[in-house]
Amino acid sequence: MRKLLPNFLTSSKAAPRVAFFAALLAGCLHTAAFAPLDAWWLQILALAGLAGLAWGASPRWAALLGFGFGLGWLSSGLWWLHISMHQFGHIPWLLAALAVLLLAAFLSCYYAALLALWAALRGRAQPGPAQQVLMFAAIWLLAELLRATVFGGFPWIASGYAHTVGPLAAWAPWVGIYGISALAALAAAALAALALPAVRAWRPAAAVLVLLALAAALLPQDFTRSTGFMKVSLLQPNVPQDQKFDRDRIDANLEHLAQLIESARGQLVLTPESVVPVPMAFLDPAYLTRLQAASVDRPLLLGSFLGNEQDGFVNSLQSFGSLPSYSYGKRHLLPFGEFIPYGFHWFVRLMRIPMDDQARGQHQRAFAVAGQRLRPLICYEDLFGEDFVESVRGPEAATVLANVSNLAWFGTAMVLDQHLQFSRMRALEFQRPFIRSTNTGATVVLDHRAERTAQLPPGQAGLLEAEVEGRLGDTPYARWLQACGLWPLWLAAVALLLIPVIRGRAGAPEAGRRAS
Repeated sequence: MRKLLPNFLTSSKAAPRVAFFAALLAGCLHTAAFAPLDAWWLQILALAGLAGLAWGASPRWAALLGFGFGLGWLSSGLWWLHISMHQFGHIPWLLAALAVLLLAAFLSCYYAALLALWAALRGRAQPGPAQQVLMFAAIWLLAELLRATVFGGFPWIASGYAHTVGPLAAWAPWVGIYGISALAALAAAALAALALPAVRAWRPAAAVLVLLALAAALLPQDFTRSTGFMKVSLLQPNVPQDQKFDRDRIDANLEHLAQLIESARGQLVLTPESVVPVPMAFLDPAYLTRLQAASVDRPLLLGSFLGNEQDGFVNSLQSFGSLPSYSYGKRHLLPFGEFIPYGFHWFVRLMRIPMDDQARGQHQRAFAVAGQRLRPLICYEDLFGEDFVESVRGPEAATVLANVSNLAWFGTAMVLDQHLQFSRMRALEFQRPFIRSTNTGATVVLDHRAERTAQLPPGQAGLLEAEVEGRLGDTPYARWLQACGLWPLWLAAVALLLIPVIRGRAGAPEAGRRAS
């Protein structure tokens, strides 16, 4: 390890500790690559730093470096979870901060384990620099896939999301978010191979970087066609979270909501998630009649809860003013906020989260309106393109994607921009426009190239009147994702790891025969 690390890390006995804190710092810089800064190049540089630190490390030290990088990245990127636990869950701030740190530590174990595997396989196979670059991309892809799928998945700020801008964004309609994560890791490892004096693999590393840049410039990008325009009214009530469930304020909030709906002028009116904070069955029939009257000429999708005590309540969107009636229920639920993992009821009850154990929605049908088909996604669901890819394909494919959210639980710093970045990646992957109606932000219209065409400032009440162009057609990513799921990425990563090992074993007997 000491022979391969840069000189500044090997000049003292404290080198391993310096390397760990360097990985921790690189992880923090990695967070800065995401929205709102959109510094995509910093994501590659930070990951190149990790690859360089771990290049000659033993499995144990590679694991510690991967853990340090993940801890710096995810604790600095998810710090806003502290707000929901402390300010609204009434957990002491120190315990809330510790909970965020523990979550980041748990998620960092994926990167620790896979970097250890990289080091172990490297020791067995003795691959050349070019093979090591490919192996690093493979282990990073596996780590990202594990974080996205195990225990329901929590791929918040997965590394590929930094590339909704920049040259790698051109790969989105071909390989999707995790394929971009792998390509970014490939570029990072190539940079590390260029920079490390003991490696000096400048030819294969430079070839990787040039090929990535050329391919991004030459890849075809137009896979969808216009289905016309629709005028939309997107609501942003900006109700503080500590007032949302306040019995003394609910009537005033509902009155303000009704006034916003009545003033809307679009062909579709869309409200945020759970804008009505009680089950629909609990509302005054006169209020429901008022909403129906306001929606005769412009259908409304209203965020509320459907269901009952026996079957459970579902976080839903319910249509008004349209026939036949339409409702959509959230299918991919948020751990701890919407369903309680086994053994953690005590923790969630401590935070006193309303509607903390919900039922799931049962369908993915789009909502037909104004000549378009709109596929709703409720909050966290837009992180999982693999969950709803079938909605953008086939004869009933959605022409517009829509997210409704309430992120007031987490403040306005960083989290709003991060969530918008996820919607931007889905727009790029499927080349669909994306509209968002949120409580506090970001309420926005994105075109099929993820460019903002209209947006309300965060943190203020208002109504966004805008126009969105529907799109129809299949990107290559949508085709293979629906046919195979994420399995092609899993198999590609495993193959890139096993091929050098198999070659190394095959070469060992040959070397022995020559020696004899």
